[in-house]
Amino acid sequence: MRDHILAIDNGTQSVRALVFDLRGELLAKSQVYLEPYFSRQPGWAEQNPEYYWSSLCEACQRLWTRPHVDKERIAGVALTTQRATVINVDSHGKPLRPAIVWLDQRRTPGQPPLGGLWGLAFKLSRMSGTIAYIQAEAEANWIRTYEPDVWAETYKYLYLSGYLTYKLTGRFADSVGCQVGFMPFDYKRLRWASKWDWKWRAVPMDPSILADLVPPTHTIAAISAEAAAVTGIPAGLPLIAAAADKACEVIGAGALEPHIGCLSYGTTATITTTQTRYIEPIPLIPPYPAALPDAYNLEVQIYRGFWMVSWFKNEFGQRELREAEELGVAPEKLLDNLVADVPPGCEGLILQPYWSPGLKVPGPEAMGAVIGFTDVHTRAHLYRAILEGLAYGLREGKERLEKRAGVPITELRVSGGGSQSDAAMQLTADIFGLPATRPHVYETSGLGAAIDAAVGLKLHPNFATAVREMTRPGQVFEPNHRTHLMYDKLYRRIYLRLYERLKPFYKDIRQIMKT
Repeated sequence: MRDHILAIDNGTQSVRALVFDLRGELLAKSQVYLEPYFSRQPGWAEQNPEYYWSSLCEACQRLWTRPHVDKERIAGVALTTQRATVINVDSHGKPLRPAIVWLDQRRTPGQPPLGGLWGLAFKLSRMSGTIAYIQAEAEANWIRTYEPDVWAETYKYLYLSGYLTYKLTGRFADSVGCQVGFMPFDYKRLRWASKWDWKWRAVPMDPSILADLVPPTHTIAAISAEAAAVTGIPAGLPLIAAAADKACEVIGAGALEPHIGCLSYGTTATITTTQTRYIEPIPLIPPYPAALPDAYNLEVQIYRGFWMVSWFKNEFGQRELREAEELGVAPEKLLDNLVADVPPGCEGLILQPYWSPGLKVPGPEAMGAVIGFTDVHTRAHLYRAILEGLAYGLREGKERLEKRAGVPITELRVSGGGSQSDAAMQLTADIFGLPATRPHVYETSGLGAAIDAAVGLKLHPNFATAVREMTRPGQVFEPNHRTHLMYDKLYRRIYLRLYERLKPFYKDIRQIMKT
């Protein structure tokens, strides 16, 4: 009986091979930790594509040694990966340069502005600056400008999901649900952009170098004999199109309806809802493809997110790192004790979590800020202020999504590494004034990919059934009413006003530092 699904999840910090049953139970797991990137220049973030593939192979081979793993019961395979990591390959699928990882900060200013009707339209709508930002951020423009030989030799220009799909099947294809980044993709129609679309002028490339697109739940191809030999995955099993990790997290957390907000407390922190209508959360910033066919994820993100916890740990948490190593526990357990020592509101310390600039909200001038310091404040206060600042930022995102979609968010599901912190979960419930629920299983992105496969293989008849059968609430954190009222005052009277007040200073700082 083939009633198990193999989900492969290649995130930023690790790659996991996971076996789920049709009740959403995680039967077996193998995890290989990754070096997220290396830097050949300040601000660059790159990784060797073969490193991702060899780590995937290692994770799969370890999986087969786990108890209760029966290859004969695996019905199919689903793949989910980190978003927006790009790879140039030749006609044999051999990488031509290191992958540019989504954390990379290189830019290519001075690209020719769009002319003709498109240029006029963006000028009249005051969007020329946004287009220039997109042109400067697009990795393809950097490679074409500074590594023209690599660009000339490129047979396919792929996301990491497309590269691993090729390695698993021999086909240059990718899921529609994985298209998040600076490529000429039509986010409304969920396909490559039409030839007249402005995106081809903003990020010029030959359409032939792009992967074939397959909707979520459809079969991409079979696992090849070559891949089977190095991964141990049975040859011939179907690889079912899933979606990017954030999109898979949403359905893995059970957030199928637009009134459910899915918080992802990962390297990037996000709040996302699922919609069947195309709604731009910010004008000209599209919703992303959902893990459901013909659906969208409205998302607001804080780019550095729970990266800030790692930042704090490295800069201020050496004591906890040492103690955790001596005790054999995760440092986050000890950091939770730090949070418990500080009252809600951090005795007036408030953090704005814009450690990296944005495109619109926040804008390209944005910087982080901490205000309200007094002599009572310690590093424990700063740590709690980071968690509270992230929750404030995502609450602001919630309200923006509600306004754009016209649908109140009444439930919260929280995934990602940060969701394992009880302190983070409780202050999230208190700041939002809503119950915050952990899904029943931590591996929500892998589970979401498995749900796509279960529907695609007709093991469940539809998404409503699959999500009902394969997801369920775990621990629920209820908001404290009195604490919420205090947070609400800090949020409305201080946090929401902070960015606009500081924005002119951020611009001045950046201008001064250029001179």
